[in-house]
Amino acid sequence: MSYIGRFAPTPTGPLHFGSLVAALASYLDAKANHGTWLLRIEDLDPPREDPKASALIPEQLKAHGLIWDGDIQYQSQHSQRYEQVLVDLANLNLVFPCNCSRKNLANCNGLHHGNCHGDINQPHALRFLVDNKTVSFLDPIYGHYEQALNQVGDQILKRKDQLYAYQLAVLVDDHDSAVTHVVRGVDLLDNTPRQIHLLEKLGWPVPKYLHIPLITNESGQKLSKQNKAKALELNHPIINLISALKFLNQALPPADQQKNVESLLSWSIQHWQPNLIMPSQAGLLHSNP
Repeated sequence: MSYIGRFAPTPTGPLHFGSLVAALASYLDAKANHGTWLLRIEDLDPPREDPKASALIPEQLKAHGLIWDGDIQYQSQHSQRYEQVLVDLANLNLVFPCNCSRKNLANCNGLHHGNCHGDINQPHALRFLVDNKTVSFLDPIYGHYEQALNQVGDQILKRKDQLYAYQLAVLVDDHDSAVTHVVRGVDLLDNTPRQIHLLEKLGWPVPKYLHIPLITNESGQKLSKQNKAKALELNHPIINLISALKFLNQALPPADQQKNVESLLSWSIQHWQPNLIMPSQAGLLHSNP
């Protein structure tokens, strides 16, 4: 089977160093496996988005030599497809309307367990009814990981404000793009079992998942726009890429292969070894390079 990977940033702001590490890891993994690397902008939450970020992110990737295959995809253009999948799930009796508030669910530790079906004539979310089972998978870096679905409850697939949830959109887009491998941050590790469960209910193939450690700031928080992470410096792409390779515990190109991003990336593709990435929190960079 051909390898198809992707990088799927949310345009809440420009890419920072943590974003570059994730992009580089997914790019190297795809190209080392002679695969395709797609770019998808996950612009599904307008209130949280930076209007300039969707245009800036591709420019930041280009400056670092991370050139995607095919056209950029935008989730905001896929609403009709998401709605179609919701209808399919409804026909399988796997989604239901929910008017629950956080107060309603307080006695259940905030989790929904099929205990509230709402009025479709009132503002409501659409939830996916999960099974009472444990789902596990093997991550190449973090090893065996499992999750009891009753510990996460019924998942929201469409919010009360009519915006589509990540849990639905990411799976539909990966499926429609025939994505076979997903490389992403370990902050999404606990999303993977519930996503595998939904994929299985839909009868869709399950990609191979690989999660990488996060870059944190001095307070131990994941780098993000909310935590005032510094935007990638476009004038020093080689320095940024070398720092990202160091974080990923990869061998560094010899000096003569560091003259430009093209030669640096070509060498790094040939020497990519994801098994060298350290799974623990130890060794995280605590500031931008």
